Amino acid sequence: MVKVICVSGCVCCGKTKYSKKLAKEKNYEYIDLNKVIDDNKLKDKYDKKRKTWEVDVSKLKKVLVKLIKNSKKNLVIDGHLSHYLSPKYVTKVIIMKCELKKLKKRLEKRGYNKLKIRENLDAEIFDVCYEEAKELGHKVEVIES
Repeated sequence: MVKVICVSGCVCCGKTKYSKKLAKEKNYEYIDLNKVIDDNKLKDKYDKKRKTWEVDVSKLKKVLVKLIKNSKKNLVIDGHLSHYLSPKYVTKVIIMKCELKKLKKRLEKRGYNKLKIRENLDAEIFDVCYEEAKELGHKVEVIES
């Protein structure tokens, strides 16, 4: 069976840099969740207040399961929704964490509005991605970026 490592965590916590490095080190195929979402037209509607797209997570999971089942290589899946995949298909979930001051600077540099910055900082403070991954039954590793 294909090994799958999902790298999740709040926006701007270093998922992509870490995922690409991990995939290269392990000779796994790197999967960019944002590209999967775009390629499969999984954006539902645009939230003007937050300046972001909403994603149909159940459709995303179906696309990812199909991708995993058709893969001949082990995978690193990079994206803050990757931990929603069933543990049945995932070897482990890595949750990226980031010190709050550093995270705030990264979010501001990306040009996010105050509401989106606050929501992302709150998600980091309350370990939302970690808690969701644990609730789903994943084997979770935490890495500070």
